[in-house]
Amino acid sequence: MAPAPGAQRDVIPLREATRAWFAISLQTFGGPAGQIAVMQRTLVEEKRWIGQQRFLFALSYCTLLPGPEAQQLATYVGWLLNGVRGALVAGILFILPGVVALLALSGIYVAFGDTTLVESLFLGLAPAVIAIVVQAVVRVGRKGLGHPALVVVAVLSFVALTCFAVPFPAVVLAAGVLGWWLGRRIPTLTRPPRGTVDAGPPPLISDDALHHERPSTRRSALVLAIGLVAWFTPVAVAAVAFGRSSIFVDQGLFFSGTALVTFGGAYAVLAYVAQQAVAVYGWLAPGEMVRGLALAETTPGPLVMVVQFVAFVGAYRSPGGLDPWVAAVLAALLTTWVTFVPCFLFILLGAPYVERLRGNRDLAAALSGITAAVVGVIASLAVFFALHTLFDETRRITAGPLDLEHPVLTSLQWPELAITVLGCVLVFGRGWSVLRTLGACALAGIVLGLALAA
Repeated sequence: MAPAPGAQRDVIPLREATRAWFAISLQTFGGPAGQIAVMQRTLVEEKRWIGQQRFLFALSYCTLLPGPEAQQLATYVGWLLNGVRGALVAGILFILPGVVALLALSGIYVAFGDTTLVESLFLGLAPAVIAIVVQAVVRVGRKGLGHPALVVVAVLSFVALTCFAVPFPAVVLAAGVLGWWLGRRIPTLTRPPRGTVDAGPPPLISDDALHHERPSTRRSALVLAIGLVAWFTPVAVAAVAFGRSSIFVDQGLFFSGTALVTFGGAYAVLAYVAQQAVAVYGWLAPGEMVRGLALAETTPGPLVMVVQFVAFVGAYRSPGGLDPWVAAVLAALLTTWVTFVPCFLFILLGAPYVERLRGNRDLAAALSGITAAVVGVIASLAVFFALHTLFDETRRITAGPLDLEHPVLTSLQWPELAITVLGCVLVFGRGWSVLRTLGACALAGIVLGLALAA
């Protein structure tokens, strides 16, 4: 059959791209920073399927959207390489290992509660992630901060988030406006950093050869209609099968709403989810959200996957007329569905329009400002993660606009610090890969945890 008008061939064989996305999916530890670093290394530096600036342009757009930006970036790049099929393959594979892993860990948590072996595994993985996130800050900063003015934007973004608790959307908006303003006055603002352009051959696929579609009202209406039907059909089926008052409908509607407000990654919305899940719906007991967050932080995939844990535990304890295990699995899968389907919808709906504007200098400058803000955001997340991994207690200083979380130094957890140092040595001193570092630190955590428990 001849291709439809305007259709394009895959620029990378879909089977080869699928293998690459599957390999990436097994390395998506460390939150958005680590995930972006894995895609940067694999797609830009090793396989050279996409250029550095094109990668950062896509990242800047995904940062503007609600939802996990790393998963959306994978979906966007998959679309550039293989069209809609590539977007679906990349986006689904990106979250699949995390879905399976967290489903299994949620079951272990419900069935066995705290176990020494699982806690020891987490003792090794969580500190290792700190080293990986720090590496990601360095990598993305080197690639995205091509002018001193952008370094200033990154620092200001970091300070605004870390010291003044400025809402993430405000930081992104301000960075975009500042980037646009700087672009008008500094013509070289959007040039790549000196010395960071790949020394080898250019990307194997030119920008012009990547997938693109002409935006149209008809296409947008079709994508929107299919996306909305796919998004809400499972919730409607649950309402018919189990009744409007069932926990499945409550969770489906609640997490559909949170999917629209997760600007700035999962941390920006987890406090709200915890409050609602504990105080309003009673799905979790006080303090259990922290346990779920720890599970999500040490599994591959986006951190927002913690909502799967919330749904699993809540439905297990209030299964209605179903077997508790069946109810828990159904709730976890339904929640995962309504959380991530919007991500595909946003990318497939907006990508053709964004690609058409790619050559616009004002837009490029604004997105450069947003990319700089992303560096500050990742650094802020690294600080947050380090605070809650290395210290058992933290406190907040609030004075006027200042809103700063700081550690209680006497609560320093020495085993976590030791494994963090090990991770940094392996990543920066020995140049080990992410998976190799995680494996070594996990082994160290198991040995140390079992020894401490003996």
